[in-house]
Amino acid sequence: MTLIREIMSRDVVLVAPETSIGYAAELMRRHDVGALPVYDGEAIVGMLTDRDLAVRALTGRYSPREPVSQVATSGVEWCYDDEDVDVVQRRMGEAQIRRVPVVDRTHAMVGTLSIGDLATRGDGAQRGRLANTLEDISQRRIGDAGLAGN
Repeated sequence: MTLIREIMSRDVVLVAPETSIGYAAELMRRHDVGALPVYDGEAIVGMLTDRDLAVRALTGRYSPREPVSQVATSGVEWCYDDEDVDVVQRRMGEAQIRRVPVVDRTHAMVGTLSIGDLATRGDGAQRGRLANTLEDISQRRIGDAGLAGN
C-alpha cells in the first residue's frame, strides 16, 4: 500500500478567500500551477483553478480586485496524507477531478495530489490505472454544457 504522503507534491501555494483574483492569477503564473487551494486558516473552503479564472472570472466580468471567493469552486474533494493512493485515485476518477488538496489529521494543508504525481511518482499499478482514471475524469456528465451524446 502506497500512502498519499509518499507521492504528493509538498510545495503548495495557498490563497485566502479574500485574495484578489488578479493576485491569484499572478501566483499561478509565477509558480506555473493550474490550481490554488483556498484555505481560510482552518479548512479548505475552495479550489481556484485556471478554468475558474477563464470561465467564471473573465466571462462573468469580475474585476481583478474582487476576492477569489467569488469565482473559486466550493465543495472541494480532499484527502488525508495517510490514505491509500489507490483509494484516492479511484475517488478522483469518480469525482472527475485532476487534483486534490492533502491535509494531515489536524486538517492542516500539507500538499496536493495530482494526476501528474500519479504518473511520475506512483507505483506501476497506479500508473497502469492512470488511463482509466483519466477516462473517468474526462467523461461528460449529464447536465454538462454542450450537446449531449456528442
